[in-house]
Amino acid sequence: MTKPYNVLFLCTGNSARSIMAEAILNHRGKGRFTAFSAGSHPRGSVHPMTLETLQRLHFPIAGLRSKSWSEFARAESPPLDFVVTVCDQAAGEVCPVWPGRPMTAHWGLEDPAAFVGPEQTQRDRFRRAFLELENRIRIFMSLPLAKLDRLSLQRRLEQIGEADGEPPNTASAG
Repeated sequence: MTKPYNVLFLCTGNSARSIMAEAILNHRGKGRFTAFSAGSHPRGSVHPMTLETLQRLHFPIAGLRSKSWSEFARAESPPLDFVVTVCDQAAGEVCPVWPGRPMTAHWGLEDPAAFVGPEQTQRDRFRRAFLELENRIRIFMSLPLAKLDRLSLQRRLEQIGEADGEPPNTASAG
């Protein structure tokens, strides 16, 4: 078996979407992928509703923490194969230069942690974000990564983010 692909999910605060993406890919892609998450301006703690959502859906939460993306830009950091931003703010920021030139993509979605209102509505927004991420990650995991050339793979990664979680049209892509 080949080494797992290393995937870094980025967001500004690293407390909700990027944490959920890390948990989903590590759980669903065990052995094939190793996922990490980080933020440009990490909040320093994972949003309690993120942890609640993951636990309700039976995803492991051990080891999840809010951290800076600088942890992954160091020479001694795990080599990254993919870097995916999951919020609009991180997509527009100047990112560090990632060692090894990983593939990058933007899969932006609404921040459930930014919602202020009734608790049940907030819970619904966290679940919706989780489901969108899970769908995009399933599509990503289904790609024949080793068989696609870099340009085709880049196009597919971008399509995942543009499709609002819907499967990209594979007939016209690469």
